[in-house]
Amino acid sequence: MTLSGRILIIDDEESLRHTLARILQGAGHEVTTAGNGMEGLAYLSGASFELVYLDIPMPDMSGLEVLKAIHQKHPDTPVVLFTAQPDMNSAIQAVREGASDYLLKPLQPQTIIDRTQAILVKQEKEQRRRTIQSQIEALQTELHGIESAEGGPAGEQGSIATGEDRFFVRGKLRLDLHARKVTIGDRSVSLPPTSFDYLLVLARHSPNVVDYRTLVVEAQGYKADAREAQELAKWHIHHIRQAIEPDASNPSHVINVRGSGYRLVVD
Repeated sequence: MTLSGRILIIDDEESLRHTLARILQGAGHEVTTAGNGMEGLAYLSGASFELVYLDIPMPDMSGLEVLKAIHQKHPDTPVVLFTAQPDMNSAIQAVREGASDYLLKPLQPQTIIDRTQAILVKQEKEQRRRTIQSQIEALQTELHGIESAEGGPAGEQGSIATGEDRFFVRGKLRLDLHARKVTIGDRSVSLPPTSFDYLLVLARHSPNVVDYRTLVVEAQGYKADAREAQELAKWHIHHIRQAIEPDASNPSHVINVRGSGYRLVVD
């Protein structure tokens, strides 16, 4: 499935902005470019975008500052950071603060195209899921109203069952796929959107080992080599452990299988 979308590129390097714009426009996307963080935020205040590409080091506002501002007003908009190898700590911090992903410079055209497509496909599926869920809830409300008008107990005739579609339960772990919330035992915990997807993949495969590349493909929708997949998975696993482990430094739920991947144990 090939999708086109509205994409915003925020980067103070003019040549890189123009190059990325040409690549993405050639792939069928509508592209807007901004030379700094304030300009990018101004565009976001006046239009909607399916995806934002954002550089980390910029003169007026750093990429991390722009990321925070975007998520305050546009929490559902995916943001992908650009970074060079020496600035990896900033990229990791960005992922911890809700960035969908990061890409290392120099950027490869096909990587940009593939990553963009994967994110847009995932966004469309998520929007479709929310639409279907809303329709189901509306039908439930209507059904309860009919049953009440007929004098029968609401839900007795067989209300629309949404639990199986909305919730995924594995042992004491419960994931609300609609609200994207996590409960483990009697505790509710929060996770960044992409880390939630990583946990869902682990839960679906539990208690089997999920290798690094499979984690990235199923959680983020694109293929990565083994090294890159391991690095990406590691930081999302960090988020998950901080959220669900009694002691994140001595994990008992998310187990690292050295050189292979991770497995989830929650029974």
